[in-house]
Amino acid sequence: MADTMEKKAGGPSVLDWLLGDAPDVAAQLPEASFRIDRLSAAAGRDVAFRLRALTYGRVQDLSRMTQEAEVSILLAGCVEPDLKDPRLMDRFGAPTPAEAVKRLLLPGEIADLSREVEKLTGYRRTTITEIKNASGTAETGS
Repeated sequence: MADTMEKKAGGPSVLDWLLGDAPDVAAQLPEASFRIDRLSAAAGRDVAFRLRALTYGRVQDLSRMTQEAEVSILLAGCVEPDLKDPRLMDRFGAPTPAEAVKRLLLPGEIADLSREVEKLTGYRRTTITEIKNASGTAETGS
């Protein structure tokens, strides 16, 4: 099938492209910013969190955790503000960053932000597309 795809495409093979020009996902993790509506209303200006996708190894580490997965994902994926800043823990009288997040954000806000980190990481969305051959049936790799 690889030979067929290479001939149809008329260019270098997928492997050649992967060896040459494919991006290093760990060096170029997707990022996006999200406004927290409740906090923005309270502040009278946009309060946004910049989130970044997680690497495979970090996702595996987090998948071993069973409690407070959403908080852990948010802490791992939040670039700005620094939710692990000791001043934030002091401000909310929290012994850990996780506790500070739970005192700062509503459960739904934590869930929404965590879900966005997951989407940036490639979860909770479709990241692949089935290729149909000329007869309209799916090609299988055997």
